[in-house]
Amino acid sequence: MIVINQLKFVEKFYSFNKFFAGIHPLRKNKPVFEFVMTRKMIKHIVVFRLKENAHGNTRAQNALIIKDKLEALKDKVPGIIRLEVGIDFSKAETSGDIVLYSEFASKADLDNYQAHPDHLAVKPFVMEARSERRMVDYEVQG
Repeated sequence: MIVINQLKFVEKFYSFNKFFAGIHPLRKNKPVFEFVMTRKMIKHIVVFRLKENAHGNTRAQNALIIKDKLEALKDKVPGIIRLEVGIDFSKAETSGDIVLYSEFASKADLDNYQAHPDHLAVKPFVMEARSERRMVDYEVQG
C-alpha cells in the first residue's frame, strides 16, 4: 500500500492503472497501486437564533451582518479548511436563523480559531444579536 500526502484512495478503476501504471502480471488484472483514505478532520457547526431587534437592526439585517463577519474570518484565521455561513429561509418554528459550518484539520486548529483575535472581535456583536446558540464539534475520518 502506498500513502501519498496522508490521503489514501482505493482505486476502483482498473483501466486507470492499466494505462498509467500497468498491470502486474502476477496480480491477474488487479491494480498495481491501492490507496485507502485515512484523513481526519474536525467539523464545527453552530446554529444561532437571533433576537427580533439588536444593534438597532432587524433580525434579517443582523443575519446578513453576522454572515459577512463570519465569512471574513476564512481569509484572516489560519487553519480553516472550509467555512460556510447560511441564513435560514424556512422560517419554521424549530429552525435557527443562521448556521456556521466549518472544517479544520485538527482540534488544535479549531482551538486556534476560537482564540484568534479576529474571531474574538466578532463574538460581542453575535452575542448581543443572538437569543440562542447550539454547537456541535466532531471528528470524522474519511
